[in-house]
Amino acid sequence: MENEVLKDLSFDPGKGALFFKEVRYLLIRPETLIAFQKAMEKETGEKASELLFQSGFHGGSLSSKKYREVLSLPDEEIVHFMINMGTQIGWGRFELERFDPAQKVLAIRVHHSPFAIAYGVSPSAVCHFIRGVLSGMATVLFDQESKVSEPECLAKGDEYCSFELMKP
Repeated sequence: MENEVLKDLSFDPGKGALFFKEVRYLLIRPETLIAFQKAMEKETGEKASELLFQSGFHGGSLSSKKYREVLSLPDEEIVHFMINMGTQIGWGRFELERFDPAQKVLAIRVHHSPFAIAYGVSPSAVCHFIRGVLSGMATVLFDQESKVSEPECLAKGDEYCSFELMKP
């Protein structure tokens, strides 16, 4: 599989910035984000997962809107584009299990989530950024607030992380 993101990544040395299709990105180690996540959990408890979710949600909705606008992709192609991008930027190997816009169904599997791996063992799911990004994408595509759950997580000892749109 050719990595389209790397191929289309540009660097502006004057700004010290990486861009993909005119959208700025940055490289950061998963352990850095997880250290932040664990510090938030220590300080805020359960609220940390919601704050991390909201951060991912913001990014996912912005990206979905931008790629719909810039690339003029129909909804199903936005889903494929976003999950391929998730894989290509190192967020794990994404697999689309089901997308049904008429029924407002979205189910995605992620193998080797760097968030779960960096987090280590946990009694609950820890991939709040991914869950948020997928929720943001679903909200844009379905034109209604959408929440995604993570019933399976590598950090809990599951084989992979799974994400499913929660019915309203």
